[in-house]
Amino acid sequence: MPEQKRLFLLDAFALIFRGYYALIKNPRINSKGMDTSAILGFTNSLLDVIRREKPDHLAVAFDKGGSSARVDAFPEYKANRQETPEAIKIAVPYIHKILEAMNIPIIEVAGIEADDLIGTLSVQADKAGYKTFMVTPDKDYAQLVTDNVVMYRPARMGNGIEIWDVEKVKEKFEIEDPKQVIDYLGMMGDAVDNIPGLPGVGDKTAKKFLKAYGSMEGLLANTHELKGKMKEKVEANKELGLLSKQLATIILDCPVQFHEDNFELSTPDFQAVSDIFQELEFRRTFENFQRIFKAPTENNTAEKTTPVSESGGNAPSTSQLDLFAAPSDAPAEVITGFQEAKNTNHFYQHINNELAQNLLLKKLMQQKSVCFDTETTSLNTFEAQLVGIAFSFEKGKGYYLPIPEDKNQALVILDKFKAFFENEEIEKIGQNIKYDIKVLSNYSIDVKGPIFDTMLAHYLINPDMRHNMNVLAESYLNYQAISIESLIGKKGKNQKTMRDVSVDDQTEYAVEDADITFQLKQVFEKELKENGLTKLFSEIEIPLLKVLAKMEIEGINVDADFLKGLSEDLNKDILELETSIYGEAAVEFNLASPKQLGEVLFDHLKLVDKPKKTKTGQYKTSEDVLSYLANDHEIVANILKWRGLVKLKNTYVDALPNEINSETNRIHTTYSQAVAATGRLSSNNPNLQNIPIRTERGKQVRKAFVPKDKNYTLLAADYSQIELRLIAELSGDETMKSSFLNGEDIHRATAAKVFNVALDEVTREQRSHAKTVNFGIIYGVSAFGLSNQTNLSRKESKALIDTYYETYPTLKAYIAKQIDFARDNGYVETLLGRRRYLKNINSQNAIVRGAAERNAVNAPIQGSAADIIKIAMINIQNLFEKENYKSKMLLQVHDELVFDIHKDELELLKPIIKEEMENAYKLSIPLDVDMDMGDNWLDAH
Repeated sequence: MPEQKRLFLLDAFALIFRGYYALIKNPRINSKGMDTSAILGFTNSLLDVIRREKPDHLAVAFDKGGSSARVDAFPEYKANRQETPEAIKIAVPYIHKILEAMNIPIIEVAGIEADDLIGTLSVQADKAGYKTFMVTPDKDYAQLVTDNVVMYRPARMGNGIEIWDVEKVKEKFEIEDPKQVIDYLGMMGDAVDNIPGLPGVGDKTAKKFLKAYGSMEGLLANTHELKGKMKEKVEANKELGLLSKQLATIILDCPVQFHEDNFELSTPDFQAVSDIFQELEFRRTFENFQRIFKAPTENNTAEKTTPVSESGGNAPSTSQLDLFAAPSDAPAEVITGFQEAKNTNHFYQHINNELAQNLLLKKLMQQKSVCFDTETTSLNTFEAQLVGIAFSFEKGKGYYLPIPEDKNQALVILDKFKAFFENEEIEKIGQNIKYDIKVLSNYSIDVKGPIFDTMLAHYLINPDMRHNMNVLAESYLNYQAISIESLIGKKGKNQKTMRDVSVDDQTEYAVEDADITFQLKQVFEKELKENGLTKLFSEIEIPLLKVLAKMEIEGINVDADFLKGLSEDLNKDILELETSIYGEAAVEFNLASPKQLGEVLFDHLKLVDKPKKTKTGQYKTSEDVLSYLANDHEIVANILKWRGLVKLKNTYVDALPNEINSETNRIHTTYSQAVAATGRLSSNNPNLQNIPIRTERGKQVRKAFVPKDKNYTLLAADYSQIELRLIAELSGDETMKSSFLNGEDIHRATAAKVFNVALDEVTREQRSHAKTVNFGIIYGVSAFGLSNQTNLSRKESKALIDTYYETYPTLKAYIAKQIDFARDNGYVETLLGRRRYLKNINSQNAIVRGAAERNAVNAPIQGSAADIIKIAMINIQNLFEKENYKSKMLLQVHDELVFDIHKDELELLKPIIKEEMENAYKLSIPLDVDMDMGDNWLDAH
């Protein structure tokens, strides 16, 4: 008897939306700034079906214009659906091109939905003797399941595919016949499609009704058996129930025909597919496509291979001579579900004796480039103890060196491997290698030689994407790594450290990390070169990484007693404000409760006629709402002051003493290079960049930061108006440049020009307005925004902005040019070639597009400022180390550097620091640095 032929019908939009939302937290953005998540998700699902199932016949069905029949029956059908995300709108034409290039039929009829097309074709295919697989995650299709029609739910999030046959559907919905799914959906309704259903009927109730009455009609004929409100609701909505069932019923007589010759899976147009994938930058996906259609692995070995690993019992012992044997050839890659250790050949070895250590070290010393990864007991580098170190220098191959808990024994092993870590010639590869450098420094190891950090490389290549290793492995290698949670448990549940994990599991986990990172380096090295980012990476980001490691290890001294006194003072201020607020309100309430605050301000005091509300109906009391009212209502101004003081106390004054390291008695912030898309550094644990300095109490927090001891003084060096100088430089506006070249106060000079008065006649208010425009212009300040920030009316604000652009005409042209460049290229660049991708620059949504346009203007300015201070930091640190100065660089806060200067070196280093900062990058106008010093950070600022 011949084998039954199989037809696979894919619901395009179900798979497109599924792919898009699966990657919503980690969108795939290509070098043009285009969000390709939806295209990639659909394409991977398509290729996975073909690879797994090798179908005889296959087609893809699309919705086109919704369902005319359902809208005629119920005009509100799908009326509450949100607008289709732009990335999906963009995706559909590309998916059409991919399918056309692969010679896969597209089924599409205006006014008919994909499920109706697939339902109709499945009935026809059944009559023709085919078994049909409806490829979709949509449960509505369960109503179509028969002996020859099944649902094929694609793999997702590490779970395998699911086949819903008749028995599976009956089990899932607790019914006797798949056709009862229509009644189930009709009773339940569907919020997504706006099918009303029967009020008050949910999943459990619908299943109960179907067991009792069998169908919607059976239920409606027996409503006399129902009780209470349920009876009232069902009887009052009988017609709505029948309509809902009609809307939920998949139509089986659409104007499409199943002709088996047209649906047969045929040979793709390889060149056409290559062109599309190249445009989308789907390199890995194209490799998988080639494997599937040109050279598939015999007998589908990708799913049958076993890992070659000591932990799996297949690797040789370390006493054997093939310690460094090459791994077997890697099998074909799995498309969705990803490759994993269990289905990929690899050679991961536990180095368990002295001979093996010596052999490993010898091999390491012969390499040009080695990836290493430390396993530790803590993410806090000052508390972390080494558990082991993994090494990899060849794909699919690596070694794990366990480190004893006893520090003396650990030092014996690490002292041996110092020769590798401190070798100046061997390139060291790592993912967030700054962490490893800091951990090894606890064991007196100074990592030397060239460095390649895959996290930083990817940050430059795609700054808006996440950069953690597991995400990168999935995105670029189609590989799903072992999760740390699977080894040590989630926080608060089975929590343990890597020390508690078996050595076999340590080996598998740690070496896999090193192996993946080594492979990512090969990918990113090429992408850096292709995107012109190699110089930025190797001459700024990597040298800066070493500088930041030293700054973080050094830390800064903090006066805990001063903070304790400040906390007591803040308590008094807070209580005084509370008393004043309660007096003005004539009622006591919980100031920290937005609900109670809203009721007092808008119900009790009636400050405005029509206060804004949240979606839940609660009054809005956010800062922007209160700031608008603060000028007219003292109670609101006091509430904002109260909020500021409470936040200051909780976030900084009371929290900072807890951040003082018990061993060093200093605070050690951590700088992140790969967070802000503009290139700016961010500070955390604790965040020292956001300490408020606009209020007197906020400024006092800086007073707690003090020199190392009486032999040192703090020195702060701050770039003066660097962003405005960069605006002048990048725009080439001669009027603005001349102000800087003449040493004029730029805000006063701007005010003199826009208000048409002499420099010495500019009032404080005029200068303030000019300053607001100067700084606001790169953020796209509007008349409305300027009006809110000043006492100018909206009309006056518009006139001021118009006059500003007339004064600086080149600047306005520059802004337009930047936006045009971004529209054409999908990105903008800093002076040093750092890119900011703007995926929404051509969005049809004006608000979204406007935000991207503002970024097109300010990203090169902010990014160039960030690059310049990074260069200054590198040069200053090199000079400090070369001359072996006692002074140290401690902090970087936006445009400011803070130093612990030994008093003996003060007069020598002041001019050096100023010169290095002002000459970090040559502009046609001078960079200017303000410097001051003192016995605390506030005095030095």
